[in-house]
Amino acid sequence: MADKEHKKNLHPRNFHNKRYDFPQLIQSLPKLADYVFKNKYDDLSIDFADSKAVLTLNKAILSHFYNIKEWSIPNGYLCPPIPGRADYIHYIADILAKSNNNKIPNGSKIKGLDIGIGANCIYPIVGNSVYGWSFVGSDIEKKSIESSKKIIESNDSLNGNIECRLQTNSDNIFTGIIKKDDKFDFTLCNPPFHKSQEEAQAGSKRKVQNLTKQVVKKASLNFGGKSNELWCKGGEVAFIKTMIKQSKKYAKNCFWFSTIVSKKDNLRFIYDTLDYVKPMEYKTIQMKQGQKISRIVIWTFLSKEEQRQWVKNW
Repeated sequence: MADKEHKKNLHPRNFHNKRYDFPQLIQSLPKLADYVFKNKYDDLSIDFADSKAVLTLNKAILSHFYNIKEWSIPNGYLCPPIPGRADYIHYIADILAKSNNNKIPNGSKIKGLDIGIGANCIYPIVGNSVYGWSFVGSDIEKKSIESSKKIIESNDSLNGNIECRLQTNSDNIFTGIIKKDDKFDFTLCNPPFHKSQEEAQAGSKRKVQNLTKQVVKKASLNFGGKSNELWCKGGEVAFIKTMIKQSKKYAKNCFWFSTIVSKKDNLRFIYDTLDYVKPMEYKTIQMKQGQKISRIVIWTFLSKEEQRQWVKNW
């Protein structure tokens, strides 16, 4: 059996705070047994550099912890590490709780907007499964939207709780997605953080070398990922700056805007843009996942009185 040692620094409510219990996961998805072996420390594990192994592990996790029995993604698309994705959702819950007398608001009346739902639909799955929230998910790629729709339609718990919207203009993030009468309690986004395909592949090479402890000349993306998922012109800074500038137009449509910022050095550029659009408040929340540190930047244009009025609907 895997030991019960805590994974370093994950959110206290994260289901994945302990090491993977592979026998338990195999019970939920017997196919996972094909990829599980004892490593040199005599612990059960999988080869995290093997994309098929990672995909099967994700299916088992989603089945066991989130009651998602039908989940798949097209070949080559991003297969996200679920523990880190779940952390973002739990921190969003903390943010909402602080505006609600320290009580996490549950149920479908709480609505989030996932910018870049991808082909995997992970954030809405976790948010809906754990807290019962409803979601709109947007993406620039039609195939990603089709894949997420298929996941939603294949799981009764998700049906009717998650809506997908195609972004038809690559210059826009909120424009063309947020409708005039929409009200979102939060937005979330894990933006493409590389500036080019070459940079993304170099990052994947480093990741595989860290996982395998071996020098590799070339690495496939073990978690997959298409261009719009992993890189964009200007990288994460350009993407987030556009997001912040567009958010001003939808100041009254959303309580909290948020995004992940993967690189600490990018914060100063993001703060400069926030100061330019003048939200009522903004803050940064640090997330740690093992050796990896990322952060969530959140902002709102609502005054304290508008915030009090908003939560009355919760």
